[in-house]
Amino acid sequence: MVSALNLHVHGGQDDGPPIEWDFSSNANAVPLPADLLARLLTADRRLYPEPTYASVRQALAQWHGVDAARIVPTAGSSEGIRRLTLAAFLAGYRQVCVPEPAYGDYRTAALALGMNVQPMAHYPDLILQGPVLLWLCEPCNPTGSSLPADFWSALAHAQRMHPGLIVALDRAYEPLRLQGHDPVPVACAERCWQLYSPNKALGLTGVRAGWMLAPVADQAGLLPSLQHLAPSWVLSAEGVSLLTQWPSAAVQDWLARAHDTLREGLRRQQAALVERAWVHQATCTNFVVSRHPLLDAADLHDLNTFLRAQGLKWRDAANLGLPGWVRWRVHQPQAQAALLKALDQWMALRKQPSRSAA
Repeated sequence: MVSALNLHVHGGQDDGPPIEWDFSSNANAVPLPADLLARLLTADRRLYPEPTYASVRQALAQWHGVDAARIVPTAGSSEGIRRLTLAAFLAGYRQVCVPEPAYGDYRTAALALGMNVQPMAHYPDLILQGPVLLWLCEPCNPTGSSLPADFWSALAHAQRMHPGLIVALDRAYEPLRLQGHDPVPVACAERCWQLYSPNKALGLTGVRAGWMLAPVADQAGLLPSLQHLAPSWVLSAEGVSLLTQWPSAAVQDWLARAHDTLREGLRRQQAALVERAWVHQATCTNFVVSRHPLLDAADLHDLNTFLRAQGLKWRDAANLGLPGWVRWRVHQPQAQAALLKALDQWMALRKQPSRSAA
């Protein structure tokens, strides 16, 4: 089981020197054009945002084709995870089911409230006894894989049979799906709380902004609580600008073109690592988990330390539930070259005999 003590470790910048080439986050590495970046970040920082976020909610509701009452702005998915877990707790829920492997915030949000956390390896009907908050991520983090059709059939059945089931579906990586199609049936999705955070798809993870899409029928009555638990201004001025621009044709067209660049980068990066004996799990996104069959935990720690000293970072997946694996995102060609050079240097140093042996 994943330790609760290290679940706050995330990808991205740490407390060390600046990272030159960061493979550790799942953000889109294709840079935004200057004009589009300027449009996304146009914000009047002198004023509070309008506190009901009516225009943001209306723009997102129109994009989804739903009523604006179902849109709940969040300061990104992590804040949404905390708030939804707290709302379920206040509604009397004490059981939380999380996938393994998975993003650690699902678990830590529940543990912070003293809730009982159960792992789910495959199907929700294995653990559904009494009111349960079930967390899912599609596509999955950290693997980048997509859950199969029979999983969603089982979940749809569970939703019909268990009125006390709250399903929270993290959709952070759907905009970064590079292969296949969204497998979640509409009827199933409409019974879920869906969390969105487009800053990853835009490569703007420093802008903390997202939203929840409420289910058609809020059977647990969480919506009023979610609205009352939000801070007065959950979105910054930058967050308002980003979410308002997200549904625009300019942004969506750019993202579709970026997918082509990411697919080619993924193919190239995976092939180069395979040449170096790394093996990968299947992915449909811009990020992958990989391992080297000859490296144990100590070796992997040494390698990660070496890479960090070279201004490179990828994500040790141990606290995501995959010890011995690393997670990396597709990066630009120059970054890929730097990573491969550093990996080759470390392997060469590893093969040198120690001084004591000499």
